[in-house]
Amino acid sequence: MADVTKAPLLEIEDLVSGYGEAVVVDGISLSLQAGQAMAVLGRNGVGKTTLLNSIIGITQRRRGHVRLHGRDVTALSAERRAQAGIGWVPQERNIFKSLTVEENLTAVARPGPWTLKRAYTLFPRIEQRRRNLGGQLSGGEQQMLAIARALMLNPIVMLLDEPTEGLAPIIVDELMVTLTRLVRDEGLAMLVVEQHAQRLLGITHEAIILERGRIVWHGKSSILAADKVTLEKHLGVTQRTG
Repeated sequence: MADVTKAPLLEIEDLVSGYGEAVVVDGISLSLQAGQAMAVLGRNGVGKTTLLNSIIGITQRRRGHVRLHGRDVTALSAERRAQAGIGWVPQERNIFKSLTVEENLTAVARPGPWTLKRAYTLFPRIEQRRRNLGGQLSGGEQQMLAIARALMLNPIVMLLDEPTEGLAPIIVDELMVTLTRLVRDEGLAMLVVEQHAQRLLGITHEAIILERGRIVWHGKSSILAADKVTLEKHLGVTQRTG
């Protein structure tokens, strides 16, 4: 029998998926260990969000497997995958705007180390707004709430789709520090989609670049951050001069 204690927390094998007849993710394989973060990069429309959606289980799978800590969860619904250990922060955040901050957190809570107290310790700002409705929060506060709510499920893997989109630079800096802490100190595996490549490469261990639903580059984030040719070719990132 395989020793699952040494299995990756997340393993994707030859995943092919999409919506209806359209194939968007085409043969992707990757794995993440505990305490490892991976950047998912690429231009708009290359399949980044669909990859996350396929891992959480809300696309049509044509081929491949998704495993959590050695357990095949491919046949499970999105709800069951979340219960198995996948925390998901979608681009839309999807908080309950008509519920208070505290109700948002307690409504989804599952037993484990992440409690209401720990969520508030991680994000003191939302503790101060705990009696406010979700719709009354700023964009940055809503993102903090979305991350805290995902943690209340006590996941082993976190998927984040454009977590800094539309946020003020000071809030972005706060979130990057928080995500780094979750990986480094809490041992989460984390897969993050982000348009701002250089920002994300500074806090992740590995990176992949997608084109037309396929991985065209995979390696260490530090190597990609220094590879201006690859960044410009695949992401349109140009090095500033002067």
